[in-house]
Amino acid sequence: MGAGHAHKLYRHGHSPVHALPPHTKLAAVFAFVVIVVSTPREAMWAFGLYAVLLAGVAYAARVPAAFLLKRLLIEVPFVAFAVLMPFVAEGERVGVLGLSLSVNGLWGAWNVLAKGTLGVAASVLLAATTELRELLLGLQRLKLPPLLVQIASFMIRYGDVIADEMRRMRIARESRGFEASGPRHWGVLGKSAGALFIRSYERGERVHLAMISRGYAGSMPVIDEVTASRAQWSYALALPSAALVVRLLGWVL
Repeated sequence: MGAGHAHKLYRHGHSPVHALPPHTKLAAVFAFVVIVVSTPREAMWAFGLYAVLLAGVAYAARVPAAFLLKRLLIEVPFVAFAVLMPFVAEGERVGVLGLSLSVNGLWGAWNVLAKGTLGVAASVLLAATTELRELLLGLQRLKLPPLLVQIASFMIRYGDVIADEMRRMRIARESRGFEASGPRHWGVLGKSAGALFIRSYERGERVHLAMISRGYAGSMPVIDEVTASRAQWSYALALPSAALVVRLLGWVL
């Protein structure tokens, strides 16, 4: 898969969580998210315990709270959607601070916020402790369809290339005195987007021809074979196992 690509979400470290094989962490995060999503929204105490479990993982991974909270800002659009739900949902109404809010909307907002935040936090911790190249190797190890792994690999490889092309185009516009300040400049930005698409397509064609000339036949070679011991699997699955215990307690209580 080539050389590794560092990303802004990754935080270099030597914690036990960093050392786990990537496919064990992927399986653990997936299982944890499934358990969280399946938890009834009325079991508010369970979501609090899930948050405590994630905090324990963050502590073991030596990921600062400020780092995690900053990356959680990605869910702001979902927060905005959740805030609107009590106002637009139908059903029984309740007065809160002089506002008439829907009971179903309040529960729906809580459901989105609680489960969405926990899912995003788990994903951020995964990204913070696993490099992109390792994630791809983990997906490959988990037998994800090879075509999907290749698409993800190419997207990661050439995302920075396209971003650099956008940067050069922006510098060229600014060197000519262009500054987007209103709708009247949208035409120029639209033409720039079209030019970027054409350049990206042409570069993709050149890359594809170069790969074919080097023997590419529709599949990428596996450079590293990632394996995990039973102890590593046990350590990785501690998070979803503890979450499952909380989920079972929710049924009992």
